Amino acid sequence: MQRMRLRYTKRGRLRFTSHRDFQRAFERALRRAEVPMAYSAGFTPHPKVSYANAAPTGTGSEAEFLEIALVEVCDPDKLRELLDESLPAGLDILDAVEVRTTGFADRLTASVWELRLDGVEPRAAEEAVAAFLAAESVEVERRTKNGLRTFDARAAVAGLEAVPEAGAEGARSRPDRPGDGPCAILRLVVRHVTPAVRPDDVLSGLRAVADLAPPVPAAVTRLAQGLFDEESGTVTDPLAPDREAVRPAPPKAAGPAAAKAPEGAGTA
Repeated sequence: MQRMRLRYTKRGRLRFTSHRDFQRAFERALRRAEVPMAYSAGFTPHPKVSYANAAPTGTGSEAEFLEIALVEVCDPDKLRELLDESLPAGLDILDAVEVRTTGFADRLTASVWELRLDGVEPRAAEEAVAAFLAAESVEVERRTKNGLRTFDARAAVAGLEAVPEAGAEGARSRPDRPGDGPCAILRLVVRHVTPAVRPDDVLSGLRAVADLAPPVPAAVTRLAQGLFDEESGTVTDPLAPDREAVRPAPPKAAGPAAAKAPEGAGTA
């Protein structure tokens, strides 16, 4: 059995696709592309697909990941191409690598987010960021299935800054929010902790410490997720270890010549 790890996107209007909607679309793409999937046992077999840390509905993403199991060996590049052609534009398969390492979930420890705040002056955003980072803790509230919960949004934030619009990596999100008014763009690096701290929680924290309230909902895009490097403050590519791992060569079978020493060997 072969396993593949895929990186995919949620762009444009398809950022509003729920995780369950994506699952259905992806399973249809598997059938359309005739991928030789492995299936679970039982009365209702399902394709063996594992999803990792999906982005919330309404947020865009350039770095979603999943893993599939195959019953036949496939070329990763060909598989990526077939699946990408079978999915709607906006749900794009960017990368596919063969699984060669374990502990993939342990490599998803942080995310990099872009928050586009239309109607907010960049200077006001910079002041709010400074106030947020200066605070020892920033308590916010979020309604969960167990009721209203209060938690610290500051502790999970490893980095937060206002960036120039021209240098923002999330340029793909700009057509979603056209306009000629002021616009502030924030770059957020947040650790994956429990309870999870989302970009909306950080926005609530900015409102709490600096009264920063965008007039329209923020356009949020995940730019990357992976292992957080404490020294550099960057998030590394979680597929890199699989891409760089070298599969050991199969042992060579010993032939008759190798099994028997040549005549006269070891004689004077």
